[in-house]
Amino acid sequence: MGTNRLEAFSDGVIAIIITIMVLELKVPQTAELAGMKPLAPVLLSYVLSFIYVGIYWNNHHHLFQTVRQISGGILWANLHLLFWLSLLAFATAWVGEDLGALVPNVLYGVVLLMTGIAPFVLQRVIIRHQGPGSVLEPLETRSLFGFYDPGCICWSRRLLPPRIQQRSNPRQY
Repeated sequence: MGTNRLEAFSDGVIAIIITIMVLELKVPQTAELAGMKPLAPVLLSYVLSFIYVGIYWNNHHHLFQTVRQISGGILWANLHLLFWLSLLAFATAWVGEDLGALVPNVLYGVVLLMTGIAPFVLQRVIIRHQGPGSVLEPLETRSLFGFYDPGCICWSRRLLPPRIQQRSNPRQY
């Protein structure tokens, strides 16, 4: 199976996540700018989460530019990523209601941590599916934090040893 259905499904889920997050924003009670002050924590958490979701959507798009065929493992790993991204809407709403509370902030942090780990799992499953010579193979030995941004990969190619740089085509990103 090609990547079109998986990418379309993922794009739809991500669009729904953003929609749910924006629906949590309430209109100020007054037409004055001061009416926005009580809404600042909710708006701040929304902006931060929107940026995170946008980064994951962008990286997901770039990651799947390297994939030609989908396996069952890739489907499940992708669902794992979407699961944690979908919890971001809930965590964002909760932390926005009480920005200083411990439990909502811990949950938000755990959800962000898991949305950081899930792409790593997805990438590893893709590498395993593609086999030796995978364009993502040089990333497999990278650290867990900072592995998934193909835009940064292009920038960081200058930091890789020359033999790894030659194994993949930077124009694929």
